[in-house]
Amino acid sequence: MSKGMRSAAIFAALGLATVQPALAAQTPVAQTVPAPAAGALIDSRPLASEFGLDGAARAFAIRYGSTDGIAGSGIVPVTGVLFIPRGTPPAGGWPVIAWAHGTVGIGDGCAPSRNPRSARDRTYLDHWLGEGYAIVATDYQGLGAPGPHPYLNSRAAAYSTLDAVRAVLGGDFGLANKVLLVGQSQGAGAAFATAGYAADYAPGLDIRGTVATGIPNLAAVPAGAAGDDEKVDRIIAYLLYIASAAQQIDPKYDPAAVLTDRAMPLFDRAADTCVVDMFGAVVEAGLTRANTFKTDFWRHYAPMLTHAGYPTLGIRTPIFIGTGAEDIDTPASMQKALVEAACAAGSVIEAHVYPGLDHSGTVNRSFADSRLFARSVMAGETITATCAPDGKES
Repeated sequence: MSKGMRSAAIFAALGLATVQPALAAQTPVAQTVPAPAAGALIDSRPLASEFGLDGAARAFAIRYGSTDGIAGSGIVPVTGVLFIPRGTPPAGGWPVIAWAHGTVGIGDGCAPSRNPRSARDRTYLDHWLGEGYAIVATDYQGLGAPGPHPYLNSRAAAYSTLDAVRAVLGGDFGLANKVLLVGQSQGAGAAFATAGYAADYAPGLDIRGTVATGIPNLAAVPAGAAGDDEKVDRIIAYLLYIASAAQQIDPKYDPAAVLTDRAMPLFDRAADTCVVDMFGAVVEAGLTRANTFKTDFWRHYAPMLTHAGYPTLGIRTPIFIGTGAEDIDTPASMQKALVEAACAAGSVIEAHVYPGLDHSGTVNRSFADSRLFARSVMAGETITATCAPDGKES
């Protein structure tokens, strides 16, 4: 197998997140009203209790207009959720966290607003609610709303995230224009990209900083990190999502040119099968990279995956990056390279490495540090750059 195909397996790890499959379907927010403008709230309604968070006093399913991140123009409706914390809001209203989620799938039924969140994410988001932040959580373009989901497209994720914040700030929810971007895995990449797009796309938002855990870095793929070509590999689920999303957006991407007859049945399921079920299906089918691909996956899909990059590494607001030393999904060496490159580009990075922790385990462990980072940036305090953490945190 070529080095390019090995690279594709690592790129697929961008989307890794611990999520649950859809356990119950929420009636989606009505789709009949056209999106009036980017960042405008279309409608909101109480969120079904099974999709809520313990730390929220109120929760709303929302729909708002956003710029089409595929075309770069035109308006599309996007769905999401708003959680309001318990207690009395501070003067001026609740500060806002914009939560960017990891991969859940590419079908509307996989949208986070229509499903219970994973135990990990419930714990994590409840921590932030307990700190006194409202949380607006976009589903991203094409998840839970009409149109294809442009999987791993950083511009689309950034526009969806920024417009979600503008939409809820424009509503009657008692929120303050003080914003923290937070994301994990694919969502960490989305949050980093959002910080990069913010100054030009949504200059009216007061974004104070970004918290990212398990962040991907396409520019630094470690040699050999993809593993054994003959080993059954659940990460192939992500490659199937890439292939399915690519074909939905541009029919010139012919999956049969890349995928074997053995893999095509799972490609056919990728459009509407959520991530946990896709993991199981890949393993059950015994898919390996050797029996899944008949040519270079990366070469075929490289134009689509260029949209997963960051608009800039020079971010104007501080960034917290938490890395598990044992992360093999977005390998620690990849994250380290991003920290070094972003620091060199002038970003203020507070980097932390957590020994013994993997991709998912880092999320809640890092909160003890990221909450202090958040308090500092919200107070306008200077963040000291830590571009080379010693990895001795416990």
